[in-house]
Amino acid sequence: QVQLVESGGGLVQPGGSLRLSCAASGSIFNSNVMGWYRQAPGSQRELVALISSGGTGTLTDSVKGRFTISRDNAKNTVSLQMNSLKPEDTAVYYCYYRVGTASVYWGQGTQVTVSS
Repeated sequence: QVQLVESGGGLVQPGGSLRLSCAASGSIFNSNVMGWYRQAPGSQRELVALISSGGTGTLTDSVKGRFTISRDNAKNTVSLQMNSLKPEDTAVYYCYYRVGTASVYWGQGTQVTVSS
């Protein structure tokens, strides 16, 4: 089992920044993928960013140039730096951890609200 604990959500004005962090604990495998999904009210959960333990990252098109994903393998943490936030970024953000193709774990979610 893997436990994921997120932090860093909150309320920010359009154009502002937030940094989300997620710490993984439990049965951690050296080779894994961590990242972030988000779910807005009335919408399906969607991919935001992923990063492998080797450091290869991917971002969904709508956040490229504004968000950056990073990780610290020694601490089993993943972070999402979100800049130039827009109202459409408002959602619950979920930390994601995957080993292979079948073992997927989710955090409890952290609310990000972008509003003036």
